[in-house]
Amino acid sequence: MILYALNFMIKRIVKLKIKEEYISDFVILFNQIKPEIIKFQGCLSVELLNDIHTKTIFFTYSLWETEHDLNYYRNSKYFNSVWKEVKLLFSERAMAWSVEEIL
Repeated sequence: MILYALNFMIKRIVKLKIKEEYISDFVILFNQIKPEIIKFQGCLSVELLNDIHTKTIFFTYSLWETEHDLNYYRNSKYFNSVWKEVKLLFSERAMAWSVEEIL
């Protein structure tokens, strides 16, 4: 039997493959937008992770109080403007998962 977490926090994992020539631009951009993301209601944290074997693969890992909060951010004008800019740096389409912890 699987027991699901009683807290309904959402963990969002996004895999991004960045063109090699844009890696430093991407990291700089992420560090600029991170404080703005955390200002959104329900965002508890956001991190940028780098694959230990493939320097062009990054993951964003964010923690949200509710799925509603995450979707509010994802549908915001801010997200749409930033996403247009970040997409230009991709070498492949991003992949994303919204998950919750299993106890």
